[in-house]
Amino acid sequence: MHDVWAIGDAYEIYVGRWSRLVASDFVRWLGVPAGRRWLDVGCGTGALTEAILAGADPARVVGVDPSEGFLAEARRRIGDPRAELRAGDAQALPVPDGGQDAVVSGLSLNFVADAGAALAESVRVAAPGGVVAGYVWDYSGGMAMIRQFWDAAKLLNPAAAELDEARRFPLCRPEPLRALWTGAGLGHVAVEPIDVPSRFEGFDDYWTPFLGGQGPAPTYVASLTDRQRRSLRELLATHLPKEPDGGITMTARAWAVRGTVSP
Repeated sequence: MHDVWAIGDAYEIYVGRWSRLVASDFVRWLGVPAGRRWLDVGCGTGALTEAILAGADPARVVGVDPSEGFLAEARRRIGDPRAELRAGDAQALPVPDGGQDAVVSGLSLNFVADAGAALAESVRVAAPGGVVAGYVWDYSGGMAMIRQFWDAAKLLNPAAAELDEARRFPLCRPEPLRALWTGAGLGHVAVEPIDVPSRFEGFDDYWTPFLGGQGPAPTYVASLTDRQRRSLRELLATHLPKEPDGGITMTARAWAVRGTVSP
């Protein structure tokens, strides 16, 4: 089963709304001075690019992503002349050596074929003394909306364990992230959690985004029969932590990592 990443507005409804909250906190955590040149690797629908423009006062931001559908959504959202959005691969960035003061990636590192090669490319294009940083969802537990989904899916179908993002993507915890950054030769490596609330107005607000087909869990839902899909929906409806008004509030945790390129 191949993950689908093509329809920007469906992704926004699924996890884009939470990734935008994380992006703002991430930019503040980095504390890059104003007037710098940024590269957003795997920019997707533009959450991190927008956060950079709003919170870091950059001279320029280049966003690179392989999905034309996601880039179209990003271009629709971003009209700032300081931003340029390009098609490209994280493992072969269409950017010259050593020209970027901050090279960042938001929620994309687990979805490239070779995370080490992608990080090496980020280091290549970063300026001496520049920052290389990123963040990923904590699929092992902290990204609760996805954790609840896979726990229910595995109860109904043990074979779904092979598709669980916590199993597929080991770069969802601080230890492997720190090891990857250190192994790439980056200095002053730091890893921190970023927690944001994810509130759903009711069960349908939680469930409907899984029907959009964008990302691993929605791709799995699309592969089910109608009967299997109903069973999963009913199980989740009984397991999620509902509040008296019917709302559902969970935590969305990402792990952020940063390092600096040798001067």
